[in-house]
Amino acid sequence: MNAANPAPAREESAQTRWDRIPVIKTGDDYLASLRNRGTRLFLFGELIDEPADHPIIKPSINALRASYDLAIDDPELATAWSPLIDAQVNRFLHIVESPGDLVKKNKMQRRMGQITGTCFQRCTGLDTISVLHSVTYEMDEKHGTQYHQRYLDFLKEAQRKNILIAAGMTDPKGDRSKRPAEQADPDMFMRVTRRTDKGIYVKGVKAHMTGGWNQHWICVLPTMNLTEGDKDYAVVGMIPGDAAGITYIYGRQSCDTRAMESGNIDQGNAQYGGQEVLVYFDDVFIPHEHVFMDGEYEFAQELVTRFTAYHRASYVCKTGLGDVMVGAAASIVEYNGLEKVSHIRDKLVEMTHLNETIYSSGIASSHEATQMPSGIYMNDTMLANVCKHNVTRFPYEISRLAQDLAGGIMVTMPSEQDLENEEAGDIIRRFLKGREDIPTEDRMRILRLIENMTLGRNAVGYLTESMHGAGSPQAQRIQILRGMDVETKKWHARKLAGIKQEA
Repeated sequence: MNAANPAPAREESAQTRWDRIPVIKTGDDYLASLRNRGTRLFLFGELIDEPADHPIIKPSINALRASYDLAIDDPELATAWSPLIDAQVNRFLHIVESPGDLVKKNKMQRRMGQITGTCFQRCTGLDTISVLHSVTYEMDEKHGTQYHQRYLDFLKEAQRKNILIAAGMTDPKGDRSKRPAEQADPDMFMRVTRRTDKGIYVKGVKAHMTGGWNQHWICVLPTMNLTEGDKDYAVVGMIPGDAAGITYIYGRQSCDTRAMESGNIDQGNAQYGGQEVLVYFDDVFIPHEHVFMDGEYEFAQELVTRFTAYHRASYVCKTGLGDVMVGAAASIVEYNGLEKVSHIRDKLVEMTHLNETIYSSGIASSHEATQMPSGIYMNDTMLANVCKHNVTRFPYEISRLAQDLAGGIMVTMPSEQDLENEEAGDIIRRFLKGREDIPTEDRMRILRLIENMTLGRNAVGYLTESMHGAGSPQAQRIQILRGMDVETKKWHARKLAGIKQEA
Protein backbone atom coordinates (compact mmCIF):
# COMPACT_ATOMS: atom_id res chain seq x y z
CA MET A 1 0.00 0.00 0.00
CA ASN A 2 1.58 3.27 -1.06
CA ALA A 3 1.39 6.66 0.66
CA ALA A 4 -1.63 7.66 -1.39
CA ASN A 5 -3.46 4.49 -0.31
CA PRO A 6 -2.70 3.87 3.38
CA ALA A 7 -3.38 0.46 4.83
CA PRO A 8 -7.02 0.15 5.97
CA ALA A 9 -7.68 0.34 9.69
CA ARG A 10 -9.04 -2.71 11.47
CA GLU A 11 -12.33 -1.06 12.54
CA GLU A 12 -12.88 0.93 9.39
CA SER A 13 -16.34 2.47 9.05
CA ALA A 14 -18.72 1.53 6.24
CA GLN A 15 -18.40 4.97 4.65
CA THR A 16 -14.60 4.95 4.83
CA ARG A 17 -14.59 1.60 3.06
CA TRP A 18 -16.71 2.98 0.24
CA ASP A 19 -14.61 6.14 0.00
CA ARG A 20 -11.53 4.06 -0.82
CA ILE A 21 -13.16 2.58 -3.94
CA PRO A 22 -13.33 4.68 -7.12
CA VAL A 23 -16.24 4.85 -9.56
CA ILE A 24 -15.53 2.33 -12.33
CA LYS A 25 -16.80 2.97 -15.85
CA THR A 26 -14.44 1.10 -18.18
CA GLY A 27 -12.21 -1.93 -18.26
CA ASP A 28 -9.22 0.37 -17.81
CA ASP A 29 -10.83 1.84 -14.68
CA TYR A 30 -11.31 -1.66 -13.33
CA LEU A 31 -7.69 -2.59 -13.91
CA ALA A 32 -6.52 0.59 -12.18
CA SER A 33 -8.79 -0.15 -9.19
CA LEU A 34 -6.89 -3.39 -8.46
CA ARG A 35 -3.47 -1.79 -8.14
CA ASN A 36 -1.83 -0.55 -4.93
CA ARG A 37 -4.35 -2.28 -2.65
CA GLY A 38 -1.66 -3.72 -0.38
CA THR A 39 -3.29 -7.14 -0.16
CA ARG A 40 -1.46 -10.21 1.15
CA LEU A 41 -1.45 -12.85 -1.60
CA PHE A 42 0.80 -15.90 -1.75
CA LEU A 43 1.65 -17.64 -5.03
CA PHE A 44 4.30 -20.37 -5.33
CA GLY A 45 5.35 -19.73 -1.73
CA GLU A 46 6.01 -16.03 -2.25
CA LEU A 47 4.15 -12.93 -1.12
CA ILE A 48 3.30 -11.13 -4.37
CA ASP A 49 4.03 -7.40 -4.32
CA GLU A 50 1.58 -6.39 -7.08
CA PRO A 51 -0.74 -9.27 -8.05
CA ALA A 52 -2.42 -7.24 -10.80
CA ASP A 53 0.78 -7.41 -12.85
CA HIS A 54 1.58 -11.11 -12.33
CA PRO A 55 1.44 -13.09 -15.63
CA ILE A 56 -0.47 -15.99 -14.04
CA ILE A 57 -3.09 -13.67 -12.53
CA LYS A 58 -3.52 -11.28 -15.47
CA PRO A 59 -5.70 -13.61 -17.62
CA SER A 60 -8.27 -13.90 -14.82
CA ILE A 61 -8.34 -10.11 -14.48
CA ASN A 62 -8.88 -9.82 -18.23
CA ALA A 63 -11.91 -12.10 -18.00
CA LEU A 64 -13.56 -9.78 -15.48
CA ARG A 65 -12.51 -6.75 -17.45
CA ALA A 66 -14.51 -8.16 -20.37
CA SER A 67 -17.71 -7.77 -18.32
CA TYR A 68 -17.13 -4.01 -18.20
CA ASP A 69 -16.32 -3.88 -21.89
CA LEU A 70 -19.45 -5.85 -22.81
CA ALA A 71 -21.64 -3.37 -20.91
CA ILE A 72 -20.24 -0.60 -23.12
CA ASP A 73 -20.29 -2.58 -26.37
CA ASP A 74 -23.74 -4.15 -25.90
CA PRO A 75 -25.75 -2.22 -23.28
CA GLU A 76 -29.02 -3.84 -24.38
CA LEU A 77 -27.66 -7.19 -23.23
CA ALA A 78 -25.29 -6.33 -20.39
CA THR A 79 -26.97 -3.41 -18.61
CA ALA A 80 -30.38 -2.74 -17.05
CA TRP A 81 -32.27 0.20 -15.55
CA SER A 82 -32.05 0.16 -11.76
CA PRO A 83 -35.01 1.55 -9.80
CA LEU A 84 -32.73 1.78 -6.76
CA ILE A 85 -30.58 4.59 -8.17
CA ASP A 86 -32.71 5.54 -11.20
CA ALA A 87 -29.87 4.87 -13.62
CA GLN A 88 -28.50 2.28 -16.02
CA VAL A 89 -26.30 -0.29 -14.25
CA ASN A 90 -24.23 -3.32 -15.18
CA ARG A 91 -26.53 -6.34 -15.33
CA PHE A 92 -24.19 -8.19 -12.97
CA LEU A 93 -25.36 -5.73 -10.26
CA HIS A 94 -29.06 -5.66 -11.17
CA ILE A 95 -31.81 -7.12 -8.98
CA VAL A 96 -34.16 -9.53 -10.76
CA GLU A 97 -37.43 -7.71 -11.37
CA SER A 98 -38.98 -10.24 -13.80
CA PRO A 99 -38.43 -13.60 -15.50
CA GLY A 100 -37.22 -11.55 -18.47
CA ASP A 101 -34.36 -10.23 -16.36
CA LEU A 102 -33.27 -13.81 -15.67
CA VAL A 103 -33.44 -14.69 -19.36
CA LYS A 104 -31.32 -11.64 -20.23
CA LYS A 105 -28.89 -12.69 -17.50
CA ASN A 106 -28.54 -16.15 -19.06
CA LYS A 107 -28.00 -14.71 -22.53
CA MET A 108 -25.33 -12.39 -21.13
CA GLN A 109 -23.63 -15.30 -19.37
CA ARG A 110 -23.50 -17.31 -22.57
CA ARG A 111 -22.07 -14.33 -24.43
CA MET A 112 -19.40 -13.84 -21.75
CA GLY A 113 -18.46 -17.50 -22.10
CA GLN A 114 -18.09 -17.07 -25.85
CA ILE A 115 -15.90 -13.98 -25.38
CA THR A 116 -13.57 -15.41 -22.72
CA GLY A 117 -13.65 -19.21 -23.14
CA THR A 118 -13.31 -19.51 -19.37
CA CYS A 119 -14.93 -18.71 -16.03
CA PHE A 120 -15.43 -14.94 -15.93
CA GLN A 121 -15.96 -14.99 -12.15
CA ARG A 122 -19.00 -12.68 -11.75
CA CYS A 123 -21.93 -15.10 -11.49
CA THR A 124 -21.47 -15.89 -7.81
CA GLY A 125 -21.65 -12.21 -6.91
CA LEU A 126 -24.77 -11.66 -9.00
CA ASP A 127 -26.47 -14.69 -7.50
CA THR A 128 -25.48 -13.54 -4.00
CA ILE A 129 -27.14 -10.15 -4.33
CA SER A 130 -30.16 -11.88 -5.82
CA VAL A 131 -30.67 -14.29 -2.92
CA LEU A 132 -29.98 -11.69 -0.24
CA HIS A 133 -32.90 -9.57 -1.45
CA SER A 134 -35.49 -12.15 -0.41
CA VAL A 135 -33.71 -13.66 2.60
CA THR A 136 -32.97 -10.33 4.33
CA TYR A 137 -36.58 -9.27 3.72
CA GLU A 138 -37.94 -12.43 5.35
CA MET A 139 -35.52 -12.24 8.31
CA ASP A 140 -36.76 -8.72 8.99
CA GLU A 141 -40.37 -9.92 8.78
CA LYS A 142 -39.72 -12.58 11.41
CA HIS A 143 -37.23 -10.90 13.73
CA GLY A 144 -37.76 -7.16 13.26
CA THR A 145 -34.15 -6.73 12.14
CA GLN A 146 -32.88 -4.09 9.71
CA TYR A 147 -30.98 -6.36 7.32
CA HIS A 148 -33.01 -5.62 4.19
CA GLN A 149 -32.49 -1.87 4.35
CA ARG A 150 -28.78 -2.41 4.99
CA TYR A 151 -28.67 -4.66 1.95
CA LEU A 152 -30.46 -2.08 -0.22
CA ASP A 153 -28.15 0.69 0.97
CA PHE A 154 -25.11 -1.43 0.12
CA LEU A 155 -26.46 -2.38 -3.30
CA LYS A 156 -27.22 1.25 -4.18
CA GLU A 157 -23.61 2.18 -3.50
CA ALA A 158 -22.35 -0.91 -5.33
CA GLN A 159 -24.36 0.11 -8.39
CA ARG A 160 -23.13 3.72 -8.22
CA LYS A 161 -19.51 2.63 -7.94
CA ASN A 162 -19.98 -0.24 -10.46
CA ILE A 163 -17.93 -2.66 -8.39
CA LEU A 164 -17.39 -6.43 -8.29
CA ILE A 165 -18.57 -8.79 -5.55
CA ALA A 166 -17.14 -12.26 -4.86
CA ALA A 167 -19.06 -14.91 -2.93
CA GLY A 168 -17.32 -16.69 -0.07
CA MET A 169 -19.54 -19.67 0.68
CA THR A 170 -17.51 -22.89 0.81
CA ASP A 171 -15.91 -23.66 4.18
CA PRO A 172 -13.13 -26.27 4.58
CA LYS A 173 -15.60 -28.30 6.75
CA GLY A 174 -12.95 -30.40 8.57
CA ASP A 175 -14.54 -33.58 9.92
CA ARG A 176 -17.67 -33.96 7.78
CA SER A 177 -19.35 -36.10 10.43
CA LYS A 178 -19.43 -33.13 12.84
CA ARG A 179 -21.39 -29.91 12.81
CA PRO A 180 -19.61 -26.53 12.69
CA ALA A 181 -19.73 -25.98 16.46
CA GLU A 182 -18.43 -29.53 17.08
CA GLN A 183 -15.20 -29.22 15.08
CA ALA A 184 -11.87 -29.64 16.87
CA ASP A 185 -10.74 -26.49 15.09
CA PRO A 186 -13.59 -23.96 15.45
CA ASP A 187 -12.37 -22.02 12.41
CA MET A 188 -13.16 -24.85 9.96
CA PHE A 189 -16.37 -22.89 9.37
CA MET A 190 -16.50 -19.11 9.37
CA ARG A 191 -17.80 -17.74 12.66
CA VAL A 192 -18.34 -14.57 14.61
CA THR A 193 -15.59 -14.31 17.25
CA ARG A 194 -16.81 -11.13 18.98
CA ARG A 195 -19.33 -8.34 18.74
CA THR A 196 -18.83 -4.65 19.52
CA ASP A 197 -21.01 -1.54 19.38
CA LYS A 198 -19.55 -0.86 15.91
CA GLY A 199 -19.81 -4.30 14.32
CA ILE A 200 -18.64 -7.91 14.40
CA TYR A 201 -15.39 -9.82 13.90
CA VAL A 202 -15.28 -13.01 11.82
CA LYS A 203 -12.68 -15.74 11.56
CA GLY A 204 -12.23 -18.75 9.29
CA VAL A 205 -11.40 -19.77 5.75
CA LYS A 206 -13.37 -19.78 2.52
CA ALA A 207 -12.09 -22.33 0.01
CA HIS A 208 -11.60 -22.19 -3.78
CA MET A 209 -13.29 -18.80 -3.97
CA THR A 210 -13.98 -17.92 -7.59
CA GLY A 211 -12.20 -14.71 -8.58
CA GLY A 212 -11.70 -13.87 -4.92
CA TRP A 213 -8.70 -11.58 -5.20
CA ASN A 214 -9.93 -9.90 -8.41
CA GLN A 215 -13.01 -8.34 -6.85
CA HIS A 216 -13.64 -5.30 -4.68
CA TRP A 217 -15.89 -6.89 -2.05
CA ILE A 218 -16.35 -10.40 -0.66
CA CYS A 219 -19.71 -11.51 0.69
CA VAL A 220 -19.24 -14.29 3.25
CA LEU A 221 -22.19 -16.67 3.60
CA PRO A 222 -23.06 -19.92 5.42
CA THR A 223 -22.34 -23.08 3.46
CA MET A 224 -24.99 -25.42 4.95
CA ASN A 225 -27.99 -25.80 7.25
CA LEU A 226 -27.29 -24.72 10.83
CA THR A 227 -28.78 -25.44 14.25
CA GLU A 228 -29.14 -23.28 17.34
CA GLY A 229 -25.79 -24.57 18.56
CA ASP A 230 -24.19 -23.15 15.40
CA LYS A 231 -25.56 -19.59 15.84
CA ASP A 232 -22.12 -17.97 15.69
CA TYR A 233 -21.65 -19.56 12.26
CA ALA A 234 -24.87 -18.02 10.89
CA VAL A 235 -23.24 -14.91 9.48
CA VAL A 236 -23.53 -12.94 6.24
CA GLY A 237 -21.47 -9.83 5.67
CA MET A 238 -19.75 -7.71 3.03
CA ILE A 239 -15.98 -7.28 3.39
CA PRO A 240 -13.64 -5.20 1.19
CA GLY A 241 -11.10 -7.34 -0.63
CA ASP A 242 -8.27 -5.35 0.93
CA ALA A 243 -9.61 -5.38 4.51
CA ALA A 244 -7.13 -5.81 7.36
CA GLY A 245 -6.74 -9.45 8.40
CA ILE A 246 -7.28 -11.13 5.01
CA THR A 247 -4.68 -13.49 3.50
CA TYR A 248 -5.07 -14.96 0.01
CA ILE A 249 -3.36 -18.13 -1.22
CA TYR A 250 -3.61 -18.55 -4.98
CA GLY A 251 -4.83 -21.89 -6.36
CA ARG A 252 -2.76 -23.90 -8.85
CA GLN A 253 -4.21 -24.71 -12.25
CA SER A 254 -2.99 -27.26 -14.76
CA CYS A 255 -0.30 -25.81 -17.06
CA ASP A 256 -0.51 -22.42 -15.29
CA THR A 257 3.23 -21.73 -15.54
CA ARG A 258 2.95 -21.62 -19.33
CA ALA A 259 1.76 -18.05 -18.76
CA MET A 260 5.28 -17.23 -17.57
CA GLU A 261 6.93 -18.53 -20.74
CA SER A 262 7.74 -16.43 -23.78
CA GLY A 263 5.23 -16.50 -26.63
CA ASN A 264 1.51 -17.32 -26.40
CA ILE A 265 0.79 -20.38 -28.55
CA ASP A 266 1.33 -22.97 -25.80
CA GLN A 267 -1.03 -21.13 -23.45
CA GLY A 268 -3.94 -22.04 -25.71
CA ASN A 269 -5.99 -19.10 -24.46
CA ALA A 270 -3.38 -16.52 -23.56
CA GLN A 271 -5.77 -13.65 -22.93
CA TYR A 272 -8.34 -15.10 -20.53
CA GLY A 273 -8.34 -17.42 -17.54
CA GLY A 274 -10.14 -18.20 -14.30
CA GLN A 275 -9.08 -17.81 -10.69
CA GLU A 276 -9.62 -19.63 -7.41
CA VAL A 277 -8.14 -18.61 -4.06
CA LEU A 278 -8.05 -19.91 -0.51
CA VAL A 279 -8.93 -16.95 1.70
CA TYR A 280 -8.12 -16.74 5.43
CA PHE A 281 -10.07 -14.20 7.48
CA ASP A 282 -8.20 -13.59 10.73
CA ASP A 283 -10.60 -11.66 12.97
CA VAL A 284 -11.77 -9.42 10.15
CA PHE A 285 -14.08 -6.58 11.17
CA ILE A 286 -17.49 -6.00 9.55
CA PRO A 287 -19.38 -2.81 10.52
CA HIS A 288 -23.04 -3.29 11.41
CA GLU A 289 -24.10 -1.53 8.19
CA HIS A 290 -22.57 -4.41 6.20
CA VAL A 291 -23.89 -7.30 8.33
CA PHE A 292 -26.91 -9.03 6.75
CA MET A 293 -27.22 -12.04 9.08
CA ASP A 294 -25.94 -12.57 12.59
CA GLY A 295 -27.31 -15.59 14.42
CA GLU A 296 -30.52 -16.22 12.45
CA TYR A 297 -29.47 -19.84 11.95
CA GLU A 298 -32.89 -21.03 10.77
CA PHE A 299 -32.46 -19.03 7.54
CA ALA A 300 -29.09 -20.56 6.61
CA GLN A 301 -30.50 -23.57 4.79
CA GLU A 302 -33.04 -21.50 2.88
CA LEU A 303 -30.31 -19.05 1.87
CA VAL A 304 -28.19 -21.89 0.50
CA THR A 305 -31.17 -23.47 -1.30
CA ARG A 306 -32.16 -20.21 -2.98
CA PHE A 307 -28.58 -19.35 -3.87
CA THR A 308 -28.17 -22.70 -5.59
CA ALA A 309 -31.42 -22.18 -7.52
CA TYR A 310 -29.97 -19.00 -8.98
CA HIS A 311 -26.45 -20.31 -9.35
CA ARG A 312 -27.22 -23.70 -10.86
CA ALA A 313 -29.18 -21.97 -13.62
CA SER A 314 -26.21 -19.61 -14.04
CA TYR A 315 -24.24 -22.57 -15.34
CA VAL A 316 -25.79 -21.69 -18.69
CA CYS A 317 -22.46 -19.82 -18.95
CA LYS A 318 -20.85 -23.15 -19.84
CA THR A 319 -22.76 -23.14 -23.12
CA GLY A 320 -20.68 -20.13 -24.14
CA LEU A 321 -17.57 -22.18 -23.47
CA GLY A 322 -19.25 -25.04 -25.32
CA ASP A 323 -19.72 -22.77 -28.33
CA VAL A 324 -15.97 -22.12 -28.28
CA MET A 325 -15.27 -25.84 -27.99
CA VAL A 326 -17.53 -26.69 -30.95
CA GLY A 327 -15.86 -23.92 -32.94
CA ALA A 328 -12.39 -25.21 -32.08
CA ALA A 329 -13.32 -28.78 -32.99
CA ALA A 330 -14.89 -27.66 -36.27
CA SER A 331 -11.78 -25.60 -37.04
CA ILE A 332 -9.32 -28.47 -36.54
CA VAL A 333 -11.56 -30.68 -38.69
CA GLU A 334 -11.44 -28.05 -41.41
CA TYR A 335 -7.69 -27.57 -41.06
CA ASN A 336 -7.27 -31.33 -41.48
CA GLY A 337 -9.44 -31.30 -44.61
CA LEU A 338 -12.13 -33.55 -43.12
CA GLU A 339 -15.10 -31.21 -42.81
CA LYS A 340 -17.23 -33.19 -45.31
CA VAL A 341 -16.76 -36.63 -43.67
CA SER A 342 -20.18 -37.75 -42.40
CA HIS A 343 -19.19 -39.36 -39.08
CA ILE A 344 -17.11 -36.29 -38.18
CA ARG A 345 -19.98 -33.94 -38.96
CA ASP A 346 -22.21 -36.15 -36.81
CA LYS A 347 -19.85 -35.68 -33.84
CA LEU A 348 -20.10 -31.91 -34.25
CA VAL A 349 -23.89 -32.28 -34.29
CA GLU A 350 -23.76 -34.29 -31.06
CA MET A 351 -21.55 -31.65 -29.39
CA THR A 352 -24.05 -28.96 -30.39
CA HIS A 353 -27.04 -31.04 -29.24
CA LEU A 354 -25.52 -31.51 -25.78
CA ASN A 355 -24.60 -27.85 -25.50
CA GLU A 356 -28.08 -26.65 -26.45
CA THR A 357 -29.67 -29.13 -24.02
CA ILE A 358 -27.83 -27.38 -21.18
CA TYR A 359 -28.98 -24.01 -22.46
CA SER A 360 -32.61 -25.04 -22.88
CA SER A 361 -33.00 -26.21 -19.28
CA GLY A 362 -31.33 -23.07 -17.93
CA ILE A 363 -33.47 -20.73 -20.03
CA ALA A 364 -36.60 -22.70 -19.12
CA SER A 365 -35.73 -22.27 -15.43
CA SER A 366 -35.58 -18.51 -15.94
CA HIS A 367 -38.83 -18.32 -17.92
CA GLU A 368 -40.59 -20.30 -15.16
CA ALA A 369 -39.36 -17.99 -12.37
CA THR A 370 -41.74 -17.08 -9.55
CA GLN A 371 -41.97 -13.94 -7.43
CA MET A 372 -40.74 -13.94 -3.84
CA PRO A 373 -42.42 -11.98 -0.99
CA SER A 374 -39.70 -9.31 -1.29
CA GLY A 375 -40.70 -8.69 -4.92
CA ILE A 376 -37.68 -10.29 -6.55
CA TYR A 377 -38.00 -13.29 -8.89
CA MET A 378 -36.29 -16.66 -8.43
CA ASN A 379 -35.56 -19.39 -10.97
CA ASP A 380 -37.67 -22.54 -11.06
CA THR A 381 -35.73 -24.76 -8.65
CA MET A 382 -36.36 -28.08 -10.40
CA LEU A 383 -35.23 -26.84 -13.81
CA ALA A 384 -32.24 -25.03 -12.30
CA ASN A 385 -31.08 -28.30 -10.79
CA VAL A 386 -31.67 -30.14 -14.07
CA CYS A 387 -29.56 -27.50 -15.83
CA LYS A 388 -26.68 -27.92 -13.40
CA HIS A 389 -26.96 -31.72 -13.46
CA ASN A 390 -26.64 -31.60 -17.24
CA VAL A 391 -23.55 -29.45 -16.76
CA THR A 392 -21.93 -32.10 -14.56
CA ARG A 393 -22.02 -34.48 -17.54
CA PHE A 394 -22.29 -32.89 -20.96
CA PRO A 395 -19.14 -30.71 -21.04
CA TYR A 396 -17.12 -33.87 -20.39
CA GLU A 397 -18.67 -35.58 -23.41
CA ILE A 398 -18.27 -32.45 -25.54
CA SER A 399 -14.61 -32.37 -24.51
CA ARG A 400 -14.16 -36.07 -25.28
CA LEU A 401 -15.52 -35.54 -28.77
CA ALA A 402 -13.30 -32.48 -29.27
CA GLN A 403 -10.24 -34.51 -28.27
CA ASP A 404 -11.39 -37.31 -30.59
CA LEU A 405 -11.54 -34.87 -33.51
CA ALA A 406 -8.28 -33.14 -32.58
CA GLY A 407 -6.16 -36.30 -32.56
CA GLY A 408 -3.20 -37.28 -30.41
CA ILE A 409 -1.04 -34.42 -31.70
CA MET A 410 -2.97 -32.17 -29.31
CA VAL A 411 -0.93 -33.54 -26.40
CA THR A 412 2.32 -34.52 -28.11
CA MET A 413 2.95 -31.34 -30.07
CA PRO A 414 6.35 -29.61 -29.71
CA SER A 415 6.57 -26.23 -27.96
CA GLU A 416 6.40 -22.74 -29.41
CA GLN A 417 10.11 -22.39 -28.58
CA ASP A 418 10.80 -25.34 -30.87
CA LEU A 419 8.67 -23.74 -33.55
CA GLU A 420 10.80 -20.60 -33.29
CA ASN A 421 14.07 -22.56 -33.54
CA GLU A 422 15.46 -22.28 -37.07
CA GLU A 423 16.22 -25.96 -37.54
CA ALA A 424 13.43 -27.56 -35.47
CA GLY A 425 10.92 -25.01 -36.71
CA ASP A 426 11.42 -25.98 -40.33
CA ILE A 427 10.66 -29.61 -39.47
CA ILE A 428 7.58 -28.68 -37.43
CA ARG A 429 6.15 -26.35 -40.08
CA ARG A 430 6.61 -29.00 -42.74
CA PHE A 431 5.31 -32.07 -40.93
CA LEU A 432 2.60 -30.65 -38.62
CA LYS A 433 0.81 -29.06 -41.55
CA GLY A 434 -2.69 -30.18 -42.44
CA ARG A 435 -4.30 -28.53 -45.45
CA GLU A 436 -1.78 -26.81 -47.69
CA ASP A 437 -3.51 -23.44 -47.50
CA ILE A 438 -3.61 -23.37 -43.66
CA PRO A 439 -0.48 -22.16 -41.84
CA THR A 440 0.98 -24.75 -39.47
CA GLU A 441 0.98 -22.17 -36.69
CA ASP A 442 -2.80 -21.71 -36.99
CA ARG A 443 -3.30 -25.46 -36.69
CA MET A 444 -1.09 -25.52 -33.60
CA ARG A 445 -3.01 -22.64 -32.01
CA ILE A 446 -6.36 -24.40 -32.34
CA LEU A 447 -4.92 -27.63 -30.96
CA ARG A 448 -3.53 -25.76 -27.96
CA LEU A 449 -6.91 -24.12 -27.37
CA ILE A 450 -8.58 -27.54 -27.21
CA GLU A 451 -5.84 -28.72 -24.86
CA ASN A 452 -6.30 -25.59 -22.73
CA MET A 453 -10.03 -26.15 -22.29
CA THR A 454 -9.96 -29.92 -21.78
CA LEU A 455 -6.67 -30.49 -19.94
CA GLY A 456 -5.06 -27.11 -19.24
CA ARG A 457 -5.84 -24.17 -16.99
CA ASN A 458 -9.28 -23.44 -18.46
CA ALA A 459 -10.36 -27.04 -17.92
CA VAL A 460 -10.90 -25.76 -14.37
CA GLY A 461 -13.71 -23.52 -15.58
CA TYR A 462 -15.11 -25.88 -18.20
CA LEU A 463 -14.83 -29.31 -16.57
CA THR A 464 -14.03 -29.54 -12.85
CA GLU A 465 -16.05 -26.43 -12.00
CA SER A 466 -18.90 -27.91 -14.03
CA MET A 467 -18.74 -30.98 -11.82
CA HIS A 468 -18.34 -29.39 -8.38
CA GLY A 469 -19.40 -25.74 -8.66
CA ALA A 470 -22.71 -24.90 -6.92
CA GLY A 471 -22.68 -28.38 -5.44
CA SER A 472 -21.55 -31.75 -6.74
CA PRO A 473 -23.93 -34.02 -8.74
CA GLN A 474 -25.54 -35.66 -5.71
CA ALA A 475 -26.60 -32.25 -4.39
CA GLN A 476 -28.68 -31.70 -7.51
CA ARG A 477 -30.13 -35.21 -7.34
CA ILE A 478 -31.27 -34.54 -3.76
CA GLN A 479 -33.04 -31.37 -4.85
CA ILE A 480 -34.59 -33.13 -7.85
CA LEU A 481 -35.85 -35.88 -5.50
CA ARG A 482 -37.40 -33.28 -3.20
CA GLY A 483 -39.16 -31.55 -6.07
CA MET A 484 -40.19 -34.45 -8.28
CA ASP A 485 -43.72 -34.67 -6.79
CA VAL A 486 -44.02 -38.36 -7.57
CA GLU A 487 -47.39 -38.66 -5.79
CA THR A 488 -49.06 -36.36 -8.33
CA LYS A 489 -47.43 -38.29 -11.16
CA LYS A 490 -48.73 -41.58 -9.71
CA TRP A 491 -52.22 -40.08 -9.45
CA HIS A 492 -52.28 -39.17 -13.14
CA ALA A 493 -50.95 -42.59 -14.16
CA ARG A 494 -53.49 -44.49 -12.04
CA LYS A 495 -56.34 -42.31 -13.25
CA LEU A 496 -55.53 -43.11 -16.88
CA ALA A 497 -55.22 -46.80 -15.99
CA GLY A 498 -58.74 -46.76 -14.61
CA ILE A 499 -57.77 -47.21 -10.96
CA LYS A 500 -60.18 -45.63 -8.51
CA GLN A 501 -58.53 -43.10 -6.17
CA GLU A 502 -59.34 -40.03 -4.14
CA ALA A 503 -59.49 -36.76 -6.06
